[in-house]
Amino acid sequence: MVNISKALSYATDKGLDLVEIAPKAKPPVCKAIDYGKFRYEQTKKEKEARKKQHTVHVKKIRLTPNIDIHDFMVKANKARKFLEEGNRVKVTLFMRGRQITRKDLAEEVVTRMITELADISKPEGRIKQEGYNNLSIILVVNK
Repeated sequence: MVNISKALSYATDKGLDLVEIAPKAKPPVCKAIDYGKFRYEQTKKEKEARKKQHTVHVKKIRLTPNIDIHDFMVKANKARKFLEEGNRVKVTLFMRGRQITRKDLAEEVVTRMITELADISKPEGRIKQEGYNNLSIILVVNK
């Protein structure tokens, strides 16, 4: 443990800066270093950490209650591709006009999508009604 004035005079003699490294330690830890170089290396480390970080995107698939089987399979394959890339998939079913009265058919289509992708994903929560005419669920990749 060195006195602050001694440490400061040592740093100025060497042409360096006295930088507090761990302020919450007992006693606080300081180092005599070139502050500009220290900041440069810190930003370089942060930039490298951001490069290695993987961001998860939410991709959206939009369905309707009276979707044909072929169109459904095209959307399911697209959702499968998104999930294989590591993204989340939000399946939204949009109902128009009188379709709103047949909510059971709409839930059936969404459930069919969940079972189609069950080997690669699992639902996050339950099917939710968003607004007046939308049903949605988010699918995440199985670990």
